Amino acid sequence: MSEARPPFPPFDLDSALAKVQAAEDAWNSRDPHRVSLAYTEDSVWRNREQFITGRPAIVEFLTAKWERELDYVLRKSLWCFRDNMIAVRFQYESHNQDGQWFRSYGNELWEFDDNGLMRRREASINDVPINAADRRFFGPRPEDERGAGHDIPLQ
Repeated sequence: MSEARPPFPPFDLDSALAKVQAAEDAWNSRDPHRVSLAYTEDSVWRNREQFITGRPAIVEFLTAKWERELDYVLRKSLWCFRDNMIAVRFQYESHNQDGQWFRSYGNELWEFDDNGLMRRREASINDVPINAADRRFFGPRPEDERGAGHDIPLQ
């Protein structure tokens, strides 16, 4: 039996929004294994300067990421979609072991297989140091801030 991760392409507005929210929720769990299950076994990534292939490498990458990016909290926002592709903007906040907080801004391009698993992910990310007092995100997105009309601010 094939793995499946609804919603399935081709995407419409509601299914694209649901896919983006599901990704945000999974990443906010900070559970590398859970996150990896949304990707094909042979999924390929470009994350900043790194190239990653396959679920085991995704788990390894995310484990290391969340060991150095502490108290990680993410927000994703649908940018556009077509057929089996979705583009998102995202921001996340985390701090390093020295206590310095960062807000990371990025864009992702996603391509899905027919079963709704992501087979390709390309992420461009920039980190901006911030003061703890300037944080905006303090945990997973509350229910009343989900769906259309709840975009993330540019700065």
